[in-house]
Amino acid sequence: MELQVLDPWEDYETAGYLRNHYQEKDLSVVGRLETAAFEQEVPQTLRVLRRLPTLSYQHITETHRTLFSSVYPWAGQDRSVTAPNIAIAKGGFSTLFAHPMAVQRAGQHALNLGQDKTYLREHPGEVFGYLAHAHPFLEGNGRTILTIYSELSRRAGFHVEWEAIDKAQFLETLTQELLKPGKSIMDELVLPYVRPGALSVGVTASRLRVNFKREQSILSADPKTGDEGLKL
Repeated sequence: MELQVLDPWEDYETAGYLRNHYQEKDLSVVGRLETAAFEQEVPQTLRVLRRLPTLSYQHITETHRTLFSSVYPWAGQDRSVTAPNIAIAKGGFSTLFAHPMAVQRAGQHALNLGQDKTYLREHPGEVFGYLAHAHPFLEGNGRTILTIYSELSRRAGFHVEWEAIDKAQFLETLTQELLKPGKSIMDELVLPYVRPGALSVGVTASRLRVNFKREQSILSADPKTGDEGLKL
């Protein structure tokens, strides 16, 4: 089966994948560029987030810009700007992720819940699901979401051992959470892996470098258009 390349501007052949600075079309090369950018920038990104009194949607976009501006000129711009007329589909479902015009509202809703420390401690999976639902960007959602989430959980006094969760189970459960939000589906998976205590910047960065690869599936769904009603 031929891989469908994400090409919302229909200029992949001339501008490369998502207009990356290198005009690179080889997705494996682009992936390595993203990885290098993330690994370099995530420690300082975490330090900046820790200095903020509260987190708003603007800080999600700023986090994405910091992490990926060396790869993509549009880093920090959400789908309301980069692909306002294209919905996100994954596994035949077109409602898993927010409409481009609703990504800010969805992201802020997740942050509001996540900054209620008691609620986040009781519903760590649900809050993660709401962040995933926002899916603000064309690329880099998983790493951006996990970076933001790590700061939310730090403020609530815990961390999640994501690396101990089976990846296939994680992806399937997250899909079900996105289909049926607010039913504690993701909570049941995540709660056994919640550990008390905040981690240092260095340890958090190391864990994020391992965990970001989860986004290469459910958190990196492709925008598609066509007769299925996905072009809005």
